[in-house]
Order: sequence, then C-alpha cells, then structure tokens
Amino acid sequence: MPKELKTPIGKIVIAEDVIATVAGTAAMECYGVVGMASRRQVKDSLTELFGRDNPGRGVEVHIREDQTVIDLYIIVSYGTRISEVAQNVMQRVRYALENVLGVTPDWVNVFVQGVRVQEG
Repeated sequence: MPKELKTPIGKIVIAEDVIATVAGTAAMECYGVVGMASRRQVKDSLTELFGRDNPGRGVEVHIREDQTVIDLYIIVSYGTRISEVAQNVMQRVRYALENVLGVTPDWVNVFVQGVRVQEG
C-alpha cells in the first residue's frame, strides 16, 4: 500500500519500494553498519542474479491508514557498540525520510541480524 501525501494542489503517492530505498541507503551510511540482512530471499537473490543493486534490501515498510512503520534488518561491525549503532540508524533514517520524501515514520525498528568480523 503506497503512502499518500495530500497537498493544497493535489495528491502525492509514494511507493513502499521508494521508502525502502531511501531508508536502506541512509542506514548503510551509518558508522558500524556493514550490511543489510535480506528478509525476502527470493526477490533479493533474483536481483543479485541480474546484477542489480538493491538498496532496499533488509528494509520492510508497513503502511496502515495513517501509520508508517519501517523495519530495518542490519549487520554490524564487530567491536562497535550495537545500541549506539542502532540509535544512529534510527535517527538517520527518520531524518532522511523526512527531508527527502516528506514522510515522517511513526516507528523505525532496528533488528540486528548479525555481527561481521573484519579481517586484516
């Protein structure tokens, strides 16, 4: 279900994939985040097979009536404080969605799915 924004001169409809792309890109810019965990194995496998980048990977968008909930599934770097990384991701995603799309999410949930140890 797309997000609808009403303006004085009309209506703007934003697809969930657009919201997921902006949220995923913002999350990957955060210090300590090394990847996104896939929630849709088949869809993400197909995009990788065709060589396309999927910035919305690991992001689920739930829009019900006037409520917008963003779920982010991230992988963090070993040695970082997970609570600080998660808090930073929440703030950055909220900021990006408000400034880029004009969408204010009601909830931004972060699920840490793994820790990656950097070699070298």
